[in-house]
Amino acid sequence: MTSKSDKAFGRISAVIMLILSLICIFPIVLLFMSSITSESSLLQNGYSIFPEEFGFDAYQYLWFSREKIFRAYMMTISTTAVGTTLSVVTTTLLAYPLSRKNLPGRNFFAFFIFFTMLFNGGMIPSYMMWTQTFHIKDTFWALVFPSLLLSGFAVIMMRTYFTTNIPDNIVEAAMIDGASEAKILIRIVVPMSKPILSTIGLMTALAYWNDWMNGLYYLTRRTDLYTIQNLLNRLISSADFLSNNQANSMIAANIQVPSVGVRMAVAVIAIIPILLIYPFFQKGFVKGIVIGGVKG
Repeated sequence: MTSKSDKAFGRISAVIMLILSLICIFPIVLLFMSSITSESSLLQNGYSIFPEEFGFDAYQYLWFSREKIFRAYMMTISTTAVGTTLSVVTTTLLAYPLSRKNLPGRNFFAFFIFFTMLFNGGMIPSYMMWTQTFHIKDTFWALVFPSLLLSGFAVIMMRTYFTTNIPDNIVEAAMIDGASEAKILIRIVVPMSKPILSTIGLMTALAYWNDWMNGLYYLTRRTDLYTIQNLLNRLISSADFLSNNQANSMIAANIQVPSVGVRMAVAVIAIIPILLIYPFFQKGFVKGIVIGGVKG
């Protein structure tokens, strides 16, 4: 039987969670409402959940620029898909050997990976390495490799999951039956590691989807490789880009160029896929975080 104190604690917890949820939802609602607010109202009154005047000029602007928006969307999807796949594969291939207690130099490699979580070479050496040694500037791979492909935190978390949730007797039985390390990884470890794989995959996909730094640093001439985040950054930082791009078409259609509202509209379009996908991965994401990050 539930005591009164437990009921009171449950009610208080529910109220606190409701308040925190509203705090998280508020910026998204404000973003959407600002995107459907008229340009004049935004300039005069600022952002508001209850605008004085609605307007859809921002979305009309995006419609006139739909080819550029669609190309940026496709580039974002491609970068996220390729980068997430490569990241999960490389993280798994690095974490699995570290989870094996008989790996020679296991502690050294673990320390080396942990060291990268604390220190790095800095932006200038990294830029010189990627552009002068690997020559990825103004290529698709400039959006995939730098900074995001491999994370020491993800490797440590996946290694912890393998160590604590893959029974040693199963691996030993497979080895006795003649299974190689590659076969053990593919047929035993990976199928038993769906929570941590989905967790790392979602974290990496979010990082790739929201990334704009790589495009800012490594794309100087190839604007056709811009992702939706790079396009949004360009819209925010360049008033000339807003006023000149597709301006003639909009003037002909008697539409005001929405220099403020279009930024909100692009941001809304950019977050829609994440809002739709995240609920399907939430259960595995939470489970993977708890198991991979707490045990060990």
